[in-house]
Amino acid sequence: MAVTSARERIILAAEQLIAERGPAVPLRDIAAAAEQRNNSAVQYHFGSRDGLIEAVVEHRLVTLEIRRLELLAEQAGTGETNVHDLLEALVIPMLELGDRHGIHHYARFLEQIHTHPAVTDAANLASAQRTSVRVIMQQLDRELADLPKRLRLRRLRALPTVLFALLADHERAVEAGKVAVGDVAAWGEIVDMLAGVLTAPVVERAPIR
Repeated sequence: MAVTSARERIILAAEQLIAERGPAVPLRDIAAAAEQRNNSAVQYHFGSRDGLIEAVVEHRLVTLEIRRLELLAEQAGTGETNVHDLLEALVIPMLELGDRHGIHHYARFLEQIHTHPAVTDAANLASAQRTSVRVIMQQLDRELADLPKRLRLRRLRALPTVLFALLADHERAVEAGKVAVGDVAAWGEIVDMLAGVLTAPVVERAPIR
């Protein structure tokens, strides 16, 4: 799909430059990459750097939300879900961004901004754009009910950080030609690793002295 608006060009430029250089990349560089002659174009369209980061996240959430809801509906039709199923609904749409939509910087963008309120603020889960993520996290919490509550919450809080890191590593591997676009076996390995993080057995250890 052709990019038709200055706002969208800025969003795409920000996604790539933040992925490559970090969230502190100069806004004038983003404006220049988006072919905007006015160095204040970012402030005009988004108000601030934070507003721009939020806009990039929201721009991708539209595609992700639709696909995640589709996968959750398919799983509901089977009458039974588990941790792997729920993680697939969370992760596969993000991996499909490159395979289906030619989007090759979003995972690295998320890795760079993983502490930003746009992806960490719990209030975000209340938005309609994140219904699927809210459902997935609630169901994962139920699936992990055998774990002590403190540990269960800690693992779920760590999930986005681990997820973004694994997806960014996969994105870099695809760009370097080490992994093929659409390699579903590699996708499955990412889901397996995330499931391992959530379901690892609790080991009793002697106090460290």
